[in-house]
Amino acid sequence: MRRVRTVSVLIVLPLALAVLAGCGRGARADLPFMGESFDSDDIYSRIYDVAPAQACGAARLALLGQGYAVGKASDDAVEATKNFQPEDEVHTQLSVRVSCVPRGNERTLLFVSALLDRYVLRKSSNSASVGVGGIGSLSLPVGSREDSLVRTASSTVQDTGFYRRFFERVGYYVPAPSPRDRTPSADEMRREDPPPADLGSAGEPGDTPLPR
Repeated sequence: MRRVRTVSVLIVLPLALAVLAGCGRGARADLPFMGESFDSDDIYSRIYDVAPAQACGAARLALLGQGYAVGKASDDAVEATKNFQPEDEVHTQLSVRVSCVPRGNERTLLFVSALLDRYVLRKSSNSASVGVGGIGSLSLPVGSREDSLVRTASSTVQDTGFYRRFFERVGYYVPAPSPRDRTPSADEMRREDPPPADLGSAGEPGDTPLPR
């Protein structure tokens, strides 16, 4: 019997240690920042064939067109916010930050990130102290109340659809290149070349050619 008990303990102990180790790895994997792999995706960035000032200008128009309040707008950065109230005592604020980085000649790498803050309305009643002879002071409630918003959560928006729609809207406001800045194609260059002169013709254009 003693030998059987010893074998059972030796089998159960490694299994318990393995379960505890697995739980530890699972707890570390559940941390939010553990999912940051820094892959070469384009969720938060997009390249536009315009100067940084024009790209940031297009981002500013895209945000204004969706009801955002622009607090900062320059040739290389834009910041805007928009408020929501999904419930009676719950408020959310979406803050969007845009950075326009030059990439070569007349090209811009536009970065964007959105931060969602959640606020809850907290109510508190005011009280006043009243002096009473022989007793001291008493704190009596008064009719006024103070309401304040308390931030309860804050997180970066990671919805790929949100950023895809934003970039599409920015592209709508990006100015098209002017004809003088655009390089014509080979077909356009051939169409623009004048036709070869008719060496057998005489007189003004349109006259009947003389017989040879």
